[in-house]
Amino acid sequence: MTPDEYCQRKAAASGSSFYYSFLFLPPERRRAITALYAFCREVDDVVDECSDAGLAAAKLAWWRQEVATLDAGTPQHPVTQALAPLARRYGIAAARLGEIIDGMEMDLRQVRYADLAALERYCYHVAGVVGLLAAGIFGYANARTLEYATALGTAFQLTNIIRDVGEDARKSRIYLPLDELARFGVPEADILRARHSDAFTRLMTFQVERAEAQYAKALALLPREDARAQRPGLIMAAIYRALLAEIRRDGYRVLDRRIALTPIRKLWIAWKTWVTE
Repeated sequence: MTPDEYCQRKAAASGSSFYYSFLFLPPERRRAITALYAFCREVDDVVDECSDAGLAAAKLAWWRQEVATLDAGTPQHPVTQALAPLARRYGIAAARLGEIIDGMEMDLRQVRYADLAALERYCYHVAGVVGLLAAGIFGYANARTLEYATALGTAFQLTNIIRDVGEDARKSRIYLPLDELARFGVPEADILRARHSDAFTRLMTFQVERAEAQYAKALALLPREDARAQRPGLIMAAIYRALLAEIRRDGYRVLDRRIALTPIRKLWIAWKTWVTE
């Protein structure tokens, strides 16, 4: 199996909505974004799949070293080997990959976030940086596009947090800001024990409205001249906003189920967005 084939399988096996945004790209850009996504999956899986925090930290340390070998031109892992011939061309800097690992390390030592400011720092590392790197792969002429990409990455992560409240709680994690839980009268125990309530519905309504506002903010920052090149991000935004609408229609029942769009619906949204932007 070639490094590119490894990354392709990693991306396809995840079932992520991101996969659908890659489909219409030219081959080389598709290779680059698929390799970047595979890198993100690899380091994220370290945290998700290792119950031993010490072992997870050691594995992330290994990935830091592997990023250094990528920068030096001697990568060992299939993902970094796939990135190697494309990293310089598309601005996939080792320092940015290190920032993504920083975000994964935050997950090893932090399972609560006091307020939105703390959560936004986390969102920057695990999603905003990915947005910056993706924007470089897709191509842009106006530097303001990087502001759009960072803001869009945060919107994606806020959506993930909303979708995964119950799943994260089963790992004893709560990403919703604790000061907002207090404001809406939702005890941590209600989330950890999957107790749906009117107060929880009001809390989640607020979370969805903020995520929608973040998408609006991001899209307003995108310069018109770069909109066509940045269509993969716009596809993701369309898919994720449709997911938010589903969560709203389902009454914010995210504590005991995972709400998702079907693959055919994601593909339809991807095609429709690609041909209309």
